[in-house]
Amino acid sequence: MIVKRYIVDSMQEALAKIRYELGNDAVIVSQRKIRQKGFLGFFKPKKLEVTAAADDKNKKQDKNQPSKELEKEITELKEMVETLVKTQTDSSLAETKTSKKTAKLKIKDKLVESDVPEEIVEEIINRTRNKLSDKKVTNKKLEVEIINTLKETIKTADVDNKRIHVFVGPTGVGKTTTIAKLASIYTLYKNKKVGLITIDTYRIGAIEQLKSYAEILGVPFEVVFSIKDIPKILENMKKCDILLIDTTGRNSKNAMQIAETKQFIEKIQPDNVYLVLSMTTKQKDLKLIIENYNALGYNSLIFTKLDETEIYGGIITSSYTSGKPISYITTGQNVPEDIELADPSKLFKLVMGEE
Repeated sequence: MIVKRYIVDSMQEALAKIRYELGNDAVIVSQRKIRQKGFLGFFKPKKLEVTAAADDKNKKQDKNQPSKELEKEITELKEMVETLVKTQTDSSLAETKTSKKTAKLKIKDKLVESDVPEEIVEEIINRTRNKLSDKKVTNKKLEVEIINTLKETIKTADVDNKRIHVFVGPTGVGKTTTIAKLASIYTLYKNKKVGLITIDTYRIGAIEQLKSYAEILGVPFEVVFSIKDIPKILENMKKCDILLIDTTGRNSKNAMQIAETKQFIEKIQPDNVYLVLSMTTKQKDLKLIIENYNALGYNSLIFTKLDETEIYGGIITSSYTSGKPISYITTGQNVPEDIELADPSKLFKLVMGEE
């Protein structure tokens, strides 16, 4: 008995080799699909492993006088093989199409799973395809380019050389606590003279909260009750290296409230305006906030409450929708520990669930 194993792409190829090497009387013993080895083998079509056997005594048989029983067996075997080939071919084609589709959509599925709105995912994928001149781009190349597009979307900014910083955003995103963290870092670790200012005279306890931080740090603190107060307050704090200014949380859908905040900002003429966003905000709301706050001319983003979720698609949603860099992320309530400079690599890993 002769037994041989073949690694092929299709049953047709296997049959051709079997007939050539073992003869027409060979019998298929087993067949199974096997995964290809190598990088990204998961996305490649599987190979077919076929084991065949032939009786070496058959070679000695007089081929011109085959028995009726043998002829019948051969006929049945051919019919079985033809049926098997058709089934295997159809299955192989279906699997190849599915494999290609899975490879192309794997990154899409991952982003949607991370709660990035599907329309944004489609835009990113289409933008990536448009960058590729080769229309017959491989699945591997497409995956790599989509990842590069995502990484390019997440930008960061260094704002240490700025003096006057204004913090805007909806109520409850953590603006005041974020300001306290930065004030502590600048005062305790960077030896900067910091001044704290609040425009938030609407929220109960807002003034007392920031004032308490100012007293603990031993830094000057001022409250803006009207636009007319701004020139005098800025003059009082002209010796400060850094000014951190809190604002009232605004409903992004309320154009009148946004316009009021804009008047204060234009009077202050800050070097930097942060839009503070909570990572726990729903993605559609996040997109709406980003678009409506455009009127305030923010030029940088801060993400808060990363410790309160395991879904970080908002990083992509915000970066893509706003086109603005990210300066800081916060990971808890501890002052000043739970804040850090944004790192593009870390943010990308968070989105992809690798961090």
